[in-house]
Amino acid sequence: MARYLPDLGYEPVVLTAPRPAEERWTPTDNSLGSGLPPHTIVRRVPGPEPPSSTGWRHRAERWLRLRDPWTRSWVEASTSAGIEAARELDVDLVYAWMQPYHSAEAAMRIARAIDRPWVADLGDPWALDEMMIYPSGLHRRLELRLMRRLLGTASAIVMSTPEAERRIRAAFPELEDKIVLTIPNGFDATEFLGEPPARTDGAFRIVHTGYLHTELGQHQRRSALLRRLLGGAVEGVDILGRSHVFLIEAVERIRREYPGLGRRIEVYFAGVLSSRDLAVARRSPATRTLGFLAHDESLKLARSADLLFLPMHDLPEGTRATVVPSKTYEYLASGRPILAAVPDGDARDLLAAAGTALLCRPKDVDGIVAAIVKAYERSLSGRPTPSPAAELLSRYDYRNLAHELAWVFDQLVGVPEPAELSAAL
Repeated sequence: MARYLPDLGYEPVVLTAPRPAEERWTPTDNSLGSGLPPHTIVRRVPGPEPPSSTGWRHRAERWLRLRDPWTRSWVEASTSAGIEAARELDVDLVYAWMQPYHSAEAAMRIARAIDRPWVADLGDPWALDEMMIYPSGLHRRLELRLMRRLLGTASAIVMSTPEAERRIRAAFPELEDKIVLTIPNGFDATEFLGEPPARTDGAFRIVHTGYLHTELGQHQRRSALLRRLLGGAVEGVDILGRSHVFLIEAVERIRREYPGLGRRIEVYFAGVLSSRDLAVARRSPATRTLGFLAHDESLKLARSADLLFLPMHDLPEGTRATVVPSKTYEYLASGRPILAAVPDGDARDLLAAAGTALLCRPKDVDGIVAAIVKAYERSLSGRPTPSPAAELLSRYDYRNLAHELAWVFDQLVGVPEPAELSAAL
């Protein structure tokens, strides 16, 4: 968004963390800033960042709802730096993209200090996200109360999926007087120009980029009874689906039952993998773990795939997920076939409409096997992969999404609509 907003009349002042210590969730990727206009102002709060809490300290903070050192540091430092920058540069509004959700508190404080509106843009739907596991139902209700209080101070609320927008309207009807709308995640079309990388290795390559959630899924299954009794998890959700556990099981079955394909299949994982992610990957000799790749290298790998793997958490049939993994849009833009092991919801609807995905349920090993075999047979036949409709892809191009976000800003800072301008003239 920061790349395209200046063309729409908005100069971003980016307030972000100090360069973080290398942790699993914060790998450094210098390629991400390469497309910013050279005049973009970037302010970093003072560092170093406190490390994330672990072990018993982390458990105590979760159960007692205590702020961990990182959250305390981020809220206080970003509030102070934000107020200073906003006053110095005379900003017109405050925009907070989350996570972390505690950025909402910092944005609220900055907006109050300078008497300007603020926009809450939720990457995922916070306490309404079925992927979020709380110690108990009471903890979830308390987080919903915090969410209600902070979002109630925003002038506009942006959700990333239509289902998330529906959920937030139902949960917080008092927000009806605010601008509440969906602006999805997307992709930058300039990153998909030119031909995909050429390959001559003869392998059938399956690619997954980004994070897997093996540990969270296994933990949820181990504590399922306790969570059910305490109400800390959404009923029926199975987070292990958002891992490679069922893919690896399917690949090993293919190696036994389809020897021609089994000799050629290779499964690439690009991203920071945990020890448990690695342990699952090593169940099959077909896997290749590449570790963290910069974003541009990750896109090259995705465009070289014969099949892209998109897993999501499982939900009971008919229950719609509130999230769409952000990689979904780049997978679509790549033009490569997608093996989508996803529940009902906006992701499944989008992929079905695009026509490039082979769909199955998240834990359906039979369905995963059938999808891989079908994609392999299609590649052998030389039949071209169907391409998503241009109008469908354009909806998720960041250049177009920036127009939608700029419209929200226009409503808050009083930029007149074209009809109003004509009337004034």
